[in-house]
Order: sequence, then structure tokens, then C-alpha cells
Amino acid sequence: MARISLDCPNSLPGIPLSVLSVPMENKYKCQQCLQVLRKPVQAQCGHRFCVHCFKQLTSSGPKPCEACREEEIYEEPTSILNGNEAFPDNAAGREIASLPARCLNQGCSWTGSIKDYEAQHEGRCEFEQIKCEACQNFILRMEKDRHNERECEARTLNCKYCKVTFNFKDIKAHDEICLKFPLQCKDCGKKKIPREKFSDHSRSCAKSKSACPFSEVGCKAVIENGKLTDHEHSSTMEHLRLLLPMVLTMARVRTEAPGLGEWQEDSGLGLYRAPEEGVPMGAGASAHVFVAAFQQVNALENIVCVLNREVERSSLTMEAFAHQHRLDQEKIENLSNKVRQLERTLAMRDLQVSETEQVVRELQFCTYDGIFVWKISDFSRRRQDAVAGRTPAMFSPAFYSSKYGYKMCLRLYLNGDGTGRGTHLSLFFVVMRGKCDALLKWPFSQKVTLMLLDQNNREHIIDAFRPDVTSTSFQRPINSLLISEFLYVCLCLCTNVAMKAQKQWC
Repeated sequence: MARISLDCPNSLPGIPLSVLSVPMENKYKCQQCLQVLRKPVQAQCGHRFCVHCFKQLTSSGPKPCEACREEEIYEEPTSILNGNEAFPDNAAGREIASLPARCLNQGCSWTGSIKDYEAQHEGRCEFEQIKCEACQNFILRMEKDRHNERECEARTLNCKYCKVTFNFKDIKAHDEICLKFPLQCKDCGKKKIPREKFSDHSRSCAKSKSACPFSEVGCKAVIENGKLTDHEHSSTMEHLRLLLPMVLTMARVRTEAPGLGEWQEDSGLGLYRAPEEGVPMGAGASAHVFVAAFQQVNALENIVCVLNREVERSSLTMEAFAHQHRLDQEKIENLSNKVRQLERTLAMRDLQVSETEQVVRELQFCTYDGIFVWKISDFSRRRQDAVAGRTPAMFSPAFYSSKYGYKMCLRLYLNGDGTGRGTHLSLFFVVMRGKCDALLKWPFSQKVTLMLLDQNNREHIIDAFRPDVTSTSFQRPINSLLISEFLYVCLCLCTNVAMKAQKQWC
């Protein structure tokens, strides 16, 4: 007998009984797990087991068959389960594979055979409850991806700002310390400032407000960093007025000089002075007053120098702005010239395109056999334009009597022309100047036939004429168009025939 292979790592216990759509026979039941046999094997005693269950029973050596004992037919050594004596029961496996099955998961409507269940559906059903490896919660298989990406509390994420890996539950705490987390400046409104650079931005932000440097002497202005220089320029006199009381106070203090042998700290400038040896008390006081006045003058000179430097810097800035303004004006003028040049080029291109479209239209309707059918669309609107005088005449596309023959066209007055104005429709035959006129016989003497076609093939209006060769109208054309002959097509608008004709020409 064949030995059962024990090196099958993915073996599973029996298939649950509720998977079957029909009652199960005992011969298809595993004697160990009491489920439907999966990969059945038959022991030498005749009982069937799942290969997984049989390997578990015999993993520590031969074991007695409990099913034989229950049936009271226990016989040694026949009822001893031994891996060396068991064999795969392929016949039972085929019978079980053909049994009808259904999915046990709620919401799934799958049905098929046991074979299909094992091969295609088991372990793949979208409605199966599975355990999340991270948070240990049970979820539907179809929701696994969404759960792992959006819902799992224990999922691992990379910070989209600093790329550090951390758990989802720690995201809020991480955002509070992330150096790359974007912040928004409340003063200037700038967004996406990394936390590590926010302090530098606050110091350099043009919209951030701070106290005036002269606040120590009484200036109460709180201004934006970007406007600090403007404030210093515009408030120079104000700052000097604030400094004046301090300077006067210092002068009064100096006039009340201290006695000899005393050290006194200057409260305004932070300077120390001592009595001079060998100088009388009155002369020493005068010297001290002179020194204090000299120091005050130096302090005021320093302030004036600072203000002068600010004025010079402002002047240089104004000159730079003026120079940049001139450069911008020149650039704008150059760009304006280029725009005008491009507009002229575009106009020329539009003209060329229009001429090309005209040539294409002529080639589209052009014929070279002397026969031309002119269909006029939107007849009612065109006739209204003719009656109103907006478009009195219409020209047809050009056509030829042959490939190298006469060039001709038709001209139509929908409201009539000359004596026929307002009562008739006037149709003219026009001879045009062509490229092959030097090869043709002049004057033009070909017979001309004009027809107004009834599209219902009932009443055609036909007329023909032969040109008068003595007339100058049929000589070789000099201009592009030459009216060689015309024919009034007399259609009385009050008759039924003319009304029908006008409707059919639309």
C-alpha cells in the first residue's frame, strides 16, 4: 500500500457539514473531525479520515482506531492506525468532489460543487469574516484593503511630511512635534511653513508687528517689520522731540555737579566720572558740566548720523526703484511692439487662410465639362436679404467648359435686377478671365442653356441663347469678371408655379 505523504504543510481539517446542499452520507464523514472528508485516506481497518486528521492521529506513532472500538469490531493489528498502511481513497474523493455545495458566509449567494468550493471559493469569498493581523478585529475580506488603509487603529503609516514611520493612533501626537509639519503665519497668511523654520519666519515676516526701537523714550507705535524703516523716516521729528526732554534733564543734572571725592554714574549715558586732583571745587564743577554737555552733543551727533544713513539708504532705494521702473517701461514697450508685430502677422495669416478657403471652395464645386448645377440653400433668408438690399446679388463658384476651356460663373438677383426688380428673379451668365484664354477662340460663341430645376421633376423652366459675336460683351475678358450676356427669368411671384419654384429652390 502507498504511504500517506506527511510533508503537506497546507493541509486543512474536514469541510463543514453545512457547506453541503444535500444530506451527507456517513461514508463521506471523517471519523476524527466528523466533517466532510477533505483529501480522504482509508486506513487498513476500512475507516476514512481527512489526511490532516490522520497525520495528527499518527504523528506520535501508531494509534488504535476509536471508530472500530465504538463499533465493537476492534481487531489487532487491523484496527491499528499506521501511516505506513493507509492509502489515499481517490474513489471517495471523486464522489465527494461532485457533491453540491453552497457558501456559509452571510450575504454570499455562491453555489457549486465541493470541488469548485475548494479550488475557487474557499478562502477567497469576499463575505468571509477574517481577523486583522494588526488590530485583531474581524472584518469582511472585501473590506480588508480599505480597513488596512483607512480604518485599522493599529496600522502603520509614514508621515507625509517627515517620512517617519509610526502607528495611526499616534498621528495626533506626532503632528504636534513633527518638524516638517506645515504651519500658517497668522500675520501674513503664508501657509505651509515647516515648524522648524517658523521661528525664523516670525522674525523676518514683513507683517509681524513689534514695538518701535524708540519705545524706551516714549514712542508707543507698534508697527509691522516691513514698515519699520518707513516709520523711522516719517517719525524722525517725533523721535527727536521725545529725546529732547531726556537731553534737557541730563543737562540739568550736570549743572548740579556732585562734590569732590564722590563717584557719580550718569543715568542717561551710563558713564562714570571722578573728581580731578588739584582742581578747585568750582573749577571742577564747571569742567564736569562741560564734559556732560560734550557727551550729550556726541550722543545727538550719533543719532543724527544714524538718521542721515537711513535717509541715504532710502535715497539709494528710491534710485534703484526708479531705474527698475525705467527698465520695466522699456521692456513693456518692446513687448508691445512685438504684440503689434504679431497682430500684423496674424492678420496676414488670416487673409491667406481666407484666400485658401476661397480656393478650396472653388475647387470643391468646380466642374470641367461645361455643366454646372447650382443649389441655393437657405433660400428664404437669402431672398429676405435681397429684398432688404443687404445682399442683392449672389455669385456661383466658377466652372469650366473643359479642362483648358472657358472659365464661367452665374450671378443671381433673388429680387430681380433692372426692369425686373421686385417682380422677377434675374439670372446672369458671366464669362470670367481664365488662365487658358490665350489658347481659346474669341469672341465667345458657345450655346448657353439655363434651367431652373423643379426638384419634383414636374415643371422645369428652360431657356437657351446664342451669344452675339459682334457684341463687346463676348470678347476676351480683360477684368476678372465680364458680364457677357444675361437672361431675365421671368417668374411672376403671384402665380402658383413661381411660388412652388421658390419653395423647391430652398
